[in-house]
Amino acid sequence: MVVANPLQGQVALTLNGKRHVLKLTLGALAELEASMQLDTLVALVERFEVGKFSSSDVLRLVVAGLRGGGWRGGYDDILTAEIEGGPLEAARVGAELIQRAFSTPT
Repeated sequence: MVVANPLQGQVALTLNGKRHVLKLTLGALAELEASMQLDTLVALVERFEVGKFSSSDVLRLVVAGLRGGGWRGGYDDILTAEIEGGPLEAARVGAELIQRAFSTPT
């Protein structure tokens, strides 16, 4: 079983029956900024902090995390993927990714 290490900013998600480790690397964050058409990293974080995000934003965040964890798929691939736990799990994973990427481990 694939295990995520929260101290390394990792979160786990089961996609199409396979467990993946997600992580927001700097490259994944840059890709996310571009896909969401945001100018800064601060704008990205603020968008999620104030709750002004869409379901496609959540999917883009999950894709960025998956790609940061080594997944080779893209946004179009996740549109038809089965996310174990559905939209609520995707949103939870996205929130954890943001929190773990921008906080110091305790």
